[in-house]
Amino acid sequence: MLYKLEGIVIRSMDYGEGNKIITLCTEHGGKVGVLIRGAKKPKSRHGALAQPFTYGQYVFFRNTGLGTLNAGELIDSHHGLREDIFKAAYASYACELLDRVLQDEDTGAFWFRQIKACLEALASGKDPQVIISIYELKILQAAGYAPQLDICISCGRECGQQETEEWISPSLGGELCRACKHFDPAAILATPRAMKLLRLFARLDLTRLGNVNVSEATRDEIKGMMRRFMDAQLGMQLKSRNFLEQLDRYDIQ
Repeated sequence: MLYKLEGIVIRSMDYGEGNKIITLCTEHGGKVGVLIRGAKKPKSRHGALAQPFTYGQYVFFRNTGLGTLNAGELIDSHHGLREDIFKAAYASYACELLDRVLQDEDTGAFWFRQIKACLEALASGKDPQVIISIYELKILQAAGYAPQLDICISCGRECGQQETEEWISPSLGGELCRACKHFDPAAILATPRAMKLLRLFARLDLTRLGNVNVSEATRDEIKGMMRRFMDAQLGMQLKSRNFLEQLDRYDIQ
C-alpha cells in the first residue's frame, strides 16, 4: 500500500553499504520505519530526508513492517540543530526519549505536534533546559507516570498553599507534605518557586510555549528534580542523556 505522510525523523541508522532506515513520528500514522535506499551515497536524491530531526513529507510503500521510500519532500531540514553540538544534544535526547518510551500505538497527532514544537523551540534559541523539562513532564504524563504536584502523594493533603517548605519524592511519584516527608528519607527539599513552575509546566502544551524567563538557580533545580523523576519512574539508559550529562560536566554550552 502506498502512504503519503508528514513526519519527523526521530531515529536514523545505517543499513548495508548505502542505505538508511529511519523512524518517523507522523501526525496520522504513529511511528513508522522506512528504508531509504542509497541515502548514504553523496549524490542521493533522498539523503537529506534521512537526516535526524528532518521534517518532511514521505511517500512510501508498506504492506507490513518496514516501508520503502518512493519519494519525499523537505519541509524543514532543521540543519541548524545538527550544526550546533549543544542544540543537537538536546534534540537527540527529545527524539530518543519519544522513540524509547512511547509505543507505536501511543504516538499520533499530539506527539507529532509536541516533538515538532520542541525542535522548533530549540532551533529558535529558547532555553533548552526549560523546553526539555516541560517535554519530560509530557512524556511522564503520556507514559502514565505523571508526578502528583498538587496534593501529598501519601495523605492527599493539598500542597503549595503558603508552604515555606515543599518536599518532592521522585521514587513515590510526587509531593510529600511536611507530616509525610518521613516516608521517603531521600525526598528533595524544593523551593516554592521551583514547585510553582513545575505545576505550570505540567499544564503547558509545548505548542503554546512563549518566552519563559527562569533564573539559573531555579532552572538547575528543576532540571535536577526532573532527572530524578525520569530515573525513578522510567529507569532508562539513553545514550543521548549520557552525552548531555557529559556536556554539563564540562560546562560546554
